[in-house]
Amino acid sequence: MNVELLAPAGNFEKLKTALYFGADAVYLGGKQFSLRTFADNFTNEQLKEAIRFAHAQNKKVYVAANIYARNADFAMLKDYFRALEEMGADGVIVSDSGVAYVAKKVAPKLCIHLSTQANTTNKYAVKFWSEQGVSRVILARELSLNEIAEIHDFTPETELEAFVHGAMCISYSGRCLLSDYLDGRSSNRGACVQACRWRYELRALNATNGKSEWLPIEQDGKGTYIFNSKDLNMLPYLQEMERAGIRSFKIEGRMKSGYYLATVINAYRRALDGGDKTVSEKELLAVAHREYTQAYAKGQNAETVNYADSQSKGDYTYIADALGASNGFAEVQMRNRFQVGDELEILSPSEQFGKTFKIEQAFDSKGERVQDCKLVQETYKINCPYALQAGDYLRRKNNKG
Repeated sequence: MNVELLAPAGNFEKLKTALYFGADAVYLGGKQFSLRTFADNFTNEQLKEAIRFAHAQNKKVYVAANIYARNADFAMLKDYFRALEEMGADGVIVSDSGVAYVAKKVAPKLCIHLSTQANTTNKYAVKFWSEQGVSRVILARELSLNEIAEIHDFTPETELEAFVHGAMCISYSGRCLLSDYLDGRSSNRGACVQACRWRYELRALNATNGKSEWLPIEQDGKGTYIFNSKDLNMLPYLQEMERAGIRSFKIEGRMKSGYYLATVINAYRRALDGGDKTVSEKELLAVAHREYTQAYAKGQNAETVNYADSQSKGDYTYIADALGASNGFAEVQMRNRFQVGDELEILSPSEQFGKTFKIEQAFDSKGERVQDCKLVQETYKINCPYALQAGDYLRRKNNKG
């Protein structure tokens, strides 16, 4: 398929993981102006190095500056955009019309991508933004595939990007006030606490006796998650998305782990390259996730709320990072406890993907033989018949019994 697979990069290690597992481009944020301030993010020097690293592999880097800005932000924003242009960033992602205006003025060679936060839901809005110098519009998640096709037919000169996977927000295109109201942290300036994922209870004042009492609003035995959306999973509709005119398939998750990114990117990369979709579908069940939805791909959908507990654990446990292999042994860094006798599975973009082996020997960093690998981040050597590469992961199938 002739589309871009775009992945999040919350820090440099995750950027490396995203590119290793097949992303064509990454999006990331600097230390300011990004809507994910709780991610590690990148200093200007790290941004420069990230862009060099990606370009060396013929991959692209888009930098998010998608806050809703106040007057005091613009002096620094101007310097930031000039720096991004000089670094060779492939695009800047903005939400605010004033930010887009300033970016175009001070860094005319810097491509401008309009964030999904801008709530672009119709063809005339896309045309308007195109005439303001925006080269790509990241469409609102509320659109159907038919609506997207109409937008593409009306504005074929504008690149369209859409989310294919990850967390959904209960608020229109993510423009939420709940976080600010409940915790004083503004979602629209990058400090969202994901209040929609909280478990809720109801308290009321009894007018008769003047006492404050808890009231039952239990959905089920797991709790009450009245604002909790299902996760997006558009794997079944990739071809339809391409036919509708979408040129960049975006995975959500700058706050997610490297293992999560590797699993999800690997699944979509293999599906886009013509691999067995059933394998990719199973992969998306391997990591922690909420119940999946295709949201509004086919139109209105009232079944997007996740009424169960916040997340399922996934079908696998992340065990270790591969550091390399030689002479029938793999060197790994432990992430979750494992033991001699365990069967592990390989997560890799290579042909080793999905292969399993049983641990028969394990040695710690001192070279001493061990049965129980229980020290977090300790380096172990384990027997492995496959040529693991640095960047691969090992996992263990969860026992559903």
